[in-house]
Amino acid sequence: MNPADLASAAAPVTEVSLFSMFWSAHIIVKIVMLGLLGSSIWCWAIIVNKVLLFSKVDRDMARFEDIFWSGTSLDELYATLSAKPVSGMASLFVAGMREWKRSMQGAAHSFLGLQARIEKALDVSIAREVEKYESSLLVLATVASAGPFVGLFGTVWGIMTAFRSIAASKNTSLAVVAPGIAEALFATAIGLFAAIPALIAYNKLQNDVARKQAKLESFADEFSSILSRQIDQHNVQDRAA
Repeated sequence: MNPADLASAAAPVTEVSLFSMFWSAHIIVKIVMLGLLGSSIWCWAIIVNKVLLFSKVDRDMARFEDIFWSGTSLDELYATLSAKPVSGMASLFVAGMREWKRSMQGAAHSFLGLQARIEKALDVSIAREVEKYESSLLVLATVASAGPFVGLFGTVWGIMTAFRSIAASKNTSLAVVAPGIAEALFATAIGLFAAIPALIAYNKLQNDVARKQAKLESFADEFSSILSRQIDQHNVQDRAA
């Protein structure tokens, strides 16, 4: 039997678990790991919250469109929706009708510029809705871009610590080197574990936001056209009177 076989037979076989790698890592590497794990939990909380929110928004938009295009009176629908908190297309409808009602209560010359005011109110409502949809998505983007680098920092620090231990013990056998390097690489693995789901979710949710923004803008254009026709009819009636 050669000396390498004797050394391997004499060396005790120890199982290295994920918990043992974390527990034996340097304090800096532990902080990096805990920070990445906390970031991953935060990201998953945001993902679940956004999925539930977007599902509710889709249902509310579909329900509102069914009511709006069913031929219901705009005044009746406004009276119903203005009495309770609204979001999505309903908030655009309430904002446009509110501006319409204010001008209707004024003098005839208040119709001048009404179309521009209604469009501005609709644009502001769209911006508020999109801002609500995009809230916290920056966290996903930050974790997706910075997570691997933070994990790499923990890996570099762990490898430096392992090499210092090797130099101090003056033992370069694989049994001495492997545990320290494994602990260091564990930080990179956690960084990827946090970054990959965050990146996928960010791209998916950002695409959902873009689709919802497009639907809001399309409804705003259609609703603005309806109110524009109402303005023209009132102008004709005022001139005839």
